[in-house]
Amino acid sequence: METPPDNPDSETQPSPPSEEDECERRQRRRLQIMVNMVLSVLSQDAELTFEEANKMIDDCRDAALAMFPGKELAFDMIYRPRLERVMKERFPRR
Repeated sequence: METPPDNPDSETQPSPPSEEDECERRQRRRLQIMVNMVLSVLSQDAELTFEEANKMIDDCRDAALAMFPGKELAFDMIYRPRLERVMKERFPRR
C-alpha cells in the first residue's frame, strides 16, 4: 500500500500559534530569564546577605505570580527547589 504524498494543504499541518499562546510563551520565557538572573545573583554576589537573598526570592515569586496568577504550586514545585539549593550552597549554616 502506498503512502499518500505530502500535501501542504493537509489538515495535519499544525495551525500557527494564536496571539494568546504567543503571549504566554513570551511570559514563560521572561519568567525563566528572571529566575536565572536571581539564581546568578544569589550565586555570584559576594556582598549579598541572607536577608537580601530571601527578599530576592520572595520578590521573584511575587513577580511570577503577577504574571501567572494562581500558579503558586507550579512555582513552588518548579523554581523553589532550585532557589533553595543555591541558598543552601551559599548560606550553609542557615
